[in-house]
Amino acid sequence: MSITIEPRKAVEVPVRVFGMDRDGKPFSENLTTVDVSLHGAKLRGMKAKLQTDEIIGLTYAKNKGHFRVKWIGTPGTATEGVLGLLSLTPAKPFWDFPLFQTEPETFDNSPGNERRCWPRVKCSISVELHAPGQSVIWGKASDIGQGGCFVEMAIPLPNDTRFDIALWLGENKLHLQGQVASVQLGFGNGVRFLGLTSEHQEHLRDFIRTITPPEAAPC
Repeated sequence: MSITIEPRKAVEVPVRVFGMDRDGKPFSENLTTVDVSLHGAKLRGMKAKLQTDEIIGLTYAKNKGHFRVKWIGTPGTATEGVLGLLSLTPAKPFWDFPLFQTEPETFDNSPGNERRCWPRVKCSISVELHAPGQSVIWGKASDIGQGGCFVEMAIPLPNDTRFDIALWLGENKLHLQGQVASVQLGFGNGVRFLGLTSEHQEHLRDFIRTITPPEAAPC
């Protein structure tokens, strides 16, 4: 399976954000990027008061797109005025400069080391993470494949952290072992599933088939 591990590129370019603030008033501000990736961006200099999960507009050069606010800096700290955004149209190129390409991570579909290509499928799945020595962390998986998923949360876990993970697949709750495969500050963690049994694989495969668009069928 291909797991998207998305690095960020530190770059400062001028952008404009616009939309409605948390009081329902329109705003339009010129900001500067801190870093960007294929699917998101971190900006600084925000004056308007927003709330997480709000959808706002972003323009850069001649490009315009819509982004979801996933993280807001804390007032009175070094992060005040900083925003973490996630693109609502990740398949559409937004920036006019090259970004790091992601490296695929293969999923070894044992037995027999049969390798299959399963693309990530967009979703919205409730997730519980049980990391050693920590209270339960609630999050949302925004994409999933047979070998892993991406869990959105404001404070990601450190790279390589292992944990128990429970995913709500429809009406069923699937308990698995997981490990942090990538970290996106302000956005969440790429998660690699560990020790999948044939039963786990079957549950995942059946669920993914129900949410996979025809044009994104496994290769």
